[in-house]
Amino acid sequence: MFHLTRRAALGLTGAASLAAAGVVAGFATAPRLPSAGRIAAAYATPLSPPKAPMAVFHLGHSLVGRDMPAMLAQLATAAFGGGSGHRYDSQLGWGTSLREHWDPALPVNGFTSENAHNRFRPARDAIGSGGYDAVILTEMIELLDAVKYHDSGEYLHRWADLARRANPATRVYLYETWHPLDDPAGFLARLDADLPNLWEGRLLAADLARQTERPIHVIPAGQVLARVVRRAESAPLPGLARREDLFAVAPDGTRDPIHLNDLGAYLVALTHFAVLYHRPPSGLPHRLLRADGSPADAPSGAAAALMQAAVWETVIAYPKTGVRA
Repeated sequence: MFHLTRRAALGLTGAASLAAAGVVAGFATAPRLPSAGRIAAAYATPLSPPKAPMAVFHLGHSLVGRDMPAMLAQLATAAFGGGSGHRYDSQLGWGTSLREHWDPALPVNGFTSENAHNRFRPARDAIGSGGYDAVILTEMIELLDAVKYHDSGEYLHRWADLARRANPATRVYLYETWHPLDDPAGFLARLDADLPNLWEGRLLAADLARQTERPIHVIPAGQVLARVVRRAESAPLPGLARREDLFAVAPDGTRDPIHLNDLGAYLVALTHFAVLYHRPPSGLPHRLLRADGSPADAPSGAAAALMQAAVWETVIAYPKTGVRA
């Protein structure tokens, strides 16, 4: 988890201070969007709830990690009565962009280390196989740099199109993440501004500009994180009283400003579960295992209930999740 810590792990730069405005000098012209009516129509009809456990592929970096997908699988198993069925694979890197995952001529930092587990499957083969019910994509952080230097919208569209061509029934999702606790523009300010300005306005826009028949849906983990932080900081609970309580501690004892701890991973897994399965996560287990089989640090019952409620409130209020309110 801490192979590359702090800003180095995710390619973070000083460009973050410009996030609230959602613009950076020198950006290429934003993709020409379809009309507001066509965008609304693309998300007007919710997806149908899955009737069985899903096969899922995760493509990304350390904000996906190994533990969160493992927790998601445990939540799905519990939701479907304890039977097996939820299957997942992944390809990860250190701060890796969608472009770096796509282009074999570009290095994927940390590839050997991050994929040294039995859930690894090469992304192009996996997504191109058509063998997954859902493909979940995410972009590197700093997101402003990803847009400026890595042509994020173009490569999101390429990965999504690979999935859609391989299997018309595959659902494609964009996993919205977050920026560092110490971001100069403000942690919550970035979460508020980046969803419309960058995740939607740059990444989704590039795909919607080409087609709106099978839009990419969103797993709004950043928005859930913001809701939980605001709620916990206004009414503290044991073990969940401030934003730092969701973030990991590095081996040297300092707070990691970007990687989540087990409580944070649980929150993100709940968000994935709610979006993928169209089910409120209330009452799901909160004592889970990490990917290596060791017990994860568990939130208190009250903190778990807060997280579960915040997840469902966020997911059903945002049409781009595809979940019916």
